[in-house]
Amino acid sequence: MRTIERSEGPRADFSLLGGPLYRLGCRLGLVRDGTNTTSLGIALGVGPWIVLLTLALAEGAAPLIFSVGAISAHVRLLVAIPLFFVCESVIDRQCAAFVGEIVQSEVVPASASAAMASLIARIARLRDSWLPEAGILVAVVLLSVAAPHQNLFAYVPGHTTGSGSGVVAADTLTSRWYWIVCITLFRFLLLRWVWRHALWCWFLWRVSRLGLSLLPTHPDRAGGLGYLELVHAQYAPLVFAISAIQSASLAQEIASGRIAYEAIYPGVALVLITVAVLFVGPLFVFTVRLWACRSEGIRLYSVLGHRYVHAFESKWLAANGGPKDELLGTADIQSLADLGNSVDIAHDMRLAPISLSMLTHLAIAALVPLLPLALFKYPLADLLQKFVERLAGM
Repeated sequence: MRTIERSEGPRADFSLLGGPLYRLGCRLGLVRDGTNTTSLGIALGVGPWIVLLTLALAEGAAPLIFSVGAISAHVRLLVAIPLFFVCESVIDRQCAAFVGEIVQSEVVPASASAAMASLIARIARLRDSWLPEAGILVAVVLLSVAAPHQNLFAYVPGHTTGSGSGVVAADTLTSRWYWIVCITLFRFLLLRWVWRHALWCWFLWRVSRLGLSLLPTHPDRAGGLGYLELVHAQYAPLVFAISAIQSASLAQEIASGRIAYEAIYPGVALVLITVAVLFVGPLFVFTVRLWACRSEGIRLYSVLGHRYVHAFESKWLAANGGPKDELLGTADIQSLADLGNSVDIAHDMRLAPISLSMLTHLAIAALVPLLPLALFKYPLADLLQKFVERLAGM
């Protein structure tokens, strides 16, 4: 069902997209070019949200559904769910490109090609199996049945569950639809992503155990694995979705007076720690191999450097050296400089394919959704008023 054309070789069959939901999206025409599932994510997020909004309006809860106390419902359906699918669309192409790159550049040598092909085939079987998604669906349905359903508008300031004017009880159709359908769908898609990410992490771990041909003087300073940092930088949409959910939940609790504003600081730290563990931590599976490559590279280039410098000094610095005019334009000095650069690259080799650029991408994606929380402490109107007063010298 994938219509996108890919080159031959081990990377041709590599993809993290699959499973019953993916195949359903293909049949409904919501998956484009075999890898773009964004339309499927929009349909899964916007569809239930429209029903939620319709039920709220029919029950006279329009002021409540658009209040800060219900913001997490909108963020989960309209922001997080579509971003789940935006991220998987981008990540799938980057993962396939990474696999192709390490095969074509012979980071995975020919002797390990059979093991690589077997690993990719196993990933394909796991991703296409219906059992993981079926198990996830059963788990979230059981959780929905067992867990108590609180009022959708429980975080509206001054709102309490019960009867009376302007008060919506917890057992209304709006709350039931949100907690039984919307939250169940969200949990299913979130755990589906956890499964996909676990597959990718397991794939990286297995690749790290192959007989990789890493080069200590590779320009990417990661032995030839530098492209992997570009792959993980593409997790930014998923990081943004996770952070947006946390930000919306904190906003609800601050607005309702359940927590103080200062309580957001541990929440921010927890978001950053989660991002580091999930999307930076897996890259350290290559640390042992990269350390061995670095150590061996420094040893070999040190030996080579000693031999070259000894020969250079014997030729140019000895008392009976060649004519002085031969020194001009000689390639020996440039070769000495090139050798020094190679030794420097080996010394500077990273112990994981992680760059400052990748960390910056992920950090920005994690922190931007949390910035609106500052408006609780520094209201926008007050900030603008103070800005104008200072600008006008008032």
